[in-house]
Amino acid sequence: MNTSLHLTALEADLNHFNPQVRAEALSKLAELAQNGAILTIPESCVANMHCHTFFSFNAYGHSPSSLAWLARRRGIKLMGIVDFDVLDGVGEFLEACDLLGLRGSAGIETRVFIPEFATREINSPGEPGISYHMGIGFASGQAPESVAHLLAGFRRRAAQRNQSVVERVNAYLSPVIVDYERDVLPLTPAGTATERHIVQAYIRAADRTTTDMTSFWADKLQLPYEKIAALLQDLSGFQDLVRVRLIKRGGVGYVEPDSANFPTLKEFHAFIQACGALPCAAWLDGTTPGEQDIEELLELLVERGVVALNIIPDRNWNVPDPELRSLKVVNLHKVVQLARRMALPINAGTEMNSFGQKIVDEFEVPEMAPLRQDFLDGAHFIYGHTALQRAFGLGYQSTWAADHMPTRPARNHFYTEVGYRLAPGLSSMERLRNLDPSLPPKKILSSLSQASIRP
Repeated sequence: MNTSLHLTALEADLNHFNPQVRAEALSKLAELAQNGAILTIPESCVANMHCHTFFSFNAYGHSPSSLAWLARRRGIKLMGIVDFDVLDGVGEFLEACDLLGLRGSAGIETRVFIPEFATREINSPGEPGISYHMGIGFASGQAPESVAHLLAGFRRRAAQRNQSVVERVNAYLSPVIVDYERDVLPLTPAGTATERHIVQAYIRAADRTTTDMTSFWADKLQLPYEKIAALLQDLSGFQDLVRVRLIKRGGVGYVEPDSANFPTLKEFHAFIQACGALPCAAWLDGTTPGEQDIEELLELLVERGVVALNIIPDRNWNVPDPELRSLKVVNLHKVVQLARRMALPINAGTEMNSFGQKIVDEFEVPEMAPLRQDFLDGAHFIYGHTALQRAFGLGYQSTWAADHMPTRPARNHFYTEVGYRLAPGLSSMERLRNLDPSLPPKKILSSLSQASIRP
């Protein structure tokens, strides 16, 4: 057997839409790695805690199992998944982490309406009052019965927005049209599409329907023929262009946001907390009116239940324009300092839902090095919470945590320590489940096998 071809085939199966195919491929890969038949990079203290899977959109097609394997092969110590409007990948990812010995976490992302900022753009470009918002640290993909209707509502709202987009774009691009159920949903493993899936469907439809793709898109996007011809050589860049010109603000498919289109902050937080997970604010880059008032915004969100802050570091420093880069780096350092002061652990990652985004951040570049420990501590914090929540429901939101550690700084310290001390894998989770859940925090920490060693 050609080992290289066998490995390639197994890794391709990790992204199959059939979960059984994915599970079998991961099991075989884990066995090969355990036996030394596959070389993996030794673990290094880096983390990517914000990776979208193909249950929303991953630019490279990665499933939850594939992302866990990617981290294992690349020596990434901690990884977290986040998907738009669904928890479909949570169980698969956490089980893959157990099998592969990876420290993992899982979350959900959506857009919410914040009435207090209704006149200020926050982190959703061109949409005042609308904010990308997250829940992190889920222990299961199954929502409690009391809030299952809220999760179904997130999915339903997303589908309704998508269908409105398709109706508008069909009218503009005709005779190039798509059917949402026939052309868009099959691009997803579980029937939850994003704008990026819609764009893919239109590009495929144009390829089927037109005899001159370049002329068609030059006309519809109102750009020179030569520019479209060049862009079509870079499909990922072309997809981004189509999305911006047709679906985002100013495009024919744009759906004007209002409070009915998105869940409220209150109901999203109620859902997250009922699942034992953590409401998490999301930072863009500090250049919008809302984020220029970031202290006001975070104080409001903390009052409503937020306990962590998400940052995508790469777009805050890896910017070609020197002046803009300098501004964004200053903003990044300021918001991290604010997060320290407000006791908000940081969930940082690269997203991976757009072509060109990195597998893991560059922690050692000068712009990032002073913040490295904040990002690593935040990653270990959410892993520690996730492990204890999975083991016996003693996560950050538990009554046990509130009774023993009534302040956020105390809880942050405890779950971060758990994250550093607790080895990953099935055997560690089994030992954790055998602990007495009535133990106080200090006893829990002293029972964990690894010393608390921070880089």
